[in-house]
Amino acid sequence: MPQDRQQTAASAAAKLKTAIPNLSKIKSVIGLDGFVDEIIAVVDKRSSFDSYEPVRTIKQMGEKIAAAVGQSSNYELVPRQMKLGGNGPIMANALASFGISITYIGSLGYPALHPVFQELAARAKVISIADAGHTDALEFEDGKLMLGKILQLNEVNWPNLVDRVGLDSLQQMVNESTLFGFLNWTMLPHMSSIWSKLRDEVFPKMTSGRRKFFVDLADPEKRHHEDIKEALDILTSMQKTVDVILGLNLKESTEILAVLGLVKPTNPEASIEQTAKTIREKLNLNCVVVHPRSGAAAATADDSATIAGPLVKNPRISTGAGDHFNAGFALGQSIGLTLAESLCTGVGTSGYYVRTGISPGAKQLAEFIEDLPAPQA
Repeated sequence: MPQDRQQTAASAAAKLKTAIPNLSKIKSVIGLDGFVDEIIAVVDKRSSFDSYEPVRTIKQMGEKIAAAVGQSSNYELVPRQMKLGGNGPIMANALASFGISITYIGSLGYPALHPVFQELAARAKVISIADAGHTDALEFEDGKLMLGKILQLNEVNWPNLVDRVGLDSLQQMVNESTLFGFLNWTMLPHMSSIWSKLRDEVFPKMTSGRRKFFVDLADPEKRHHEDIKEALDILTSMQKTVDVILGLNLKESTEILAVLGLVKPTNPEASIEQTAKTIREKLNLNCVVVHPRSGAAAATADDSATIAGPLVKNPRISTGAGDHFNAGFALGQSIGLTLAESLCTGVGTSGYYVRTGISPGAKQLAEFIEDLPAPQA
């Protein structure tokens, strides 16, 4: 396995170019969330109706809020963009941009599709089973605050999934897919139940061959440790019939270490490869991926790897970067890239997206990672 960053990138680009003609033959089922995302700036100082200075950092925003204790304070929000949101739709849209054949099941508006999902509907087959949630994404230079409204997502449950998709249809979709994933466990209150039903009623009837099942817990901090542990146990039990890939950002990885009673490293970002190994071994999953903003690492039973990403100091957009990483990594795994090469397609996809605000096509991604930019200081 090549460890040199540019050698890995060149190898990944060459293999991706070779795979492009056959990407449409890869079928994938993704779900189950769906959000209308409003990308918002918070005004610091306004000089005119058309001109303002935004609050630039979360730290600065926190200081403003803390200073308002015992008083009242007003914050002006400037919507910059309205777009499709949710871990599943963003990942599915990115996968569809590569040319993979996508079926998306989720909360995209019910009974009528919300307009922000029309782009996804033009690229993929979509089946909406509930109204979409709504997220106000307050973006800053050093991160983002996601303010979610999720009451609608109570309708994303097994009875509605069976009623509005059909158990036979769902079984056929799974049988025909090589990659599937039901994402955003944290925001979907019935996801553990849905995973259990998949494990007990769908997976045992799969036709020959193992599928890759991608999971993103999506910031589980607000959920009780007992609930998180139950979800992780379900994933471990799923590993008997599917290859579970658990994707975690840096914050999520330290939370999972705590839930599992494992020691948090002194320098979490410098220890991501070891963290991926530790969590994977504890849960006995096929693969665990950890992806901070600066790069990514992954571990399987037989291999582990890490790569520095093409970090950009001033991204055009940051909301959805992690979901684009997930799509790029899943793409690499679906076309048989090595673990290091899959990390490369992952960081390359997110790197391209945060620079342009656009999900890359497979050709664009191959050209971008062929000479993968060095991280900016």
